Amino acid sequence: MSGKNPTHEMHPSISSAEWEVMKPIWEQGALTARDVYAALSPYHDWAINTVKTLLSRLVAKGALSYEQVGNTYVYRARLGREEVTRTTLRGFLDRMLDGSAAPLLAHFIEESDLTDEEIANVRRLLDKKASKHQKRR
Repeated sequence: MSGKNPTHEMHPSISSAEWEVMKPIWEQGALTARDVYAALSPYHDWAINTVKTLLSRLVAKGALSYEQVGNTYVYRARLGREEVTRTTLRGFLDRMLDGSAAPLLAHFIEESDLTDEEIANVRRLLDKKASKHQKRR
């Protein structure tokens, strides 16, 4: 059996470029293609048509909705940043680590300079997870 969870497949996987297009919409709310282009132009050397193509892909994937106002389309996020982050990470875990988060977690713990507060937070999360597992037994 694969590590895939059918509930995760209900949400689209988005590319890095699509993620960049989603950021200003998540941060600012409903935007036109020109608004998104203006928000991204300091960081990306993309043409307006590239942004429009990415917006169209995101609409097709169900990540965005749009409303036509005159000759302009206004785009809104249908999925929240946290939801897309969770789906993207689950897809990564499924593809790269057969669904197991443990190797990724171990890597970050070993390679990161965690503060005492971050270490305490990781401990709390692991304790909470262990408690849930013991209750299921």
